Amino acid sequence: MRAALLILLGLVIGILGTVPVMNTLSERNPMPKAVMTTMGYHMHQLKGALKSQRCEAAVSLDQLQHMQVIASDIPAAFPGAPQPFVDDANHLRSALKAAVLAAPADCPALATALEPVGKACQTCHNQYR
Repeated sequence: MRAALLILLGLVIGILGTVPVMNTLSERNPMPKAVMTTMGYHMHQLKGALKSQRCEAAVSLDQLQHMQVIASDIPAAFPGAPQPFVDDANHLRSALKAAVLAAPADCPALATALEPVGKACQTCHNQYR
């Protein structure tokens, strides 16, 4: 009985000690998750504007410009990434640059501008996510 209690106590202490260590290890480099979460937030805002048919030119342009700046951080956020990943990130930056230059003033223009951006995101997510 005493041996079983000691084994159980050892297991509980081991589990309680493992959880903080695993959390610490998973948070070593928060940059990749932060970059992708922020990109997702801005894309969600733009898709929400399209869905609600409230595509204000200034707001859309601001969201696209934020995404363009964040996309330039992708290669630095993923050091040691394979060259095809870097190429996909560059393709996303090009698509965002074109979307910003298009300066979509209404919902149809925003949808057109977002199409290549969405394809660039999807291409990378299909391969690396």
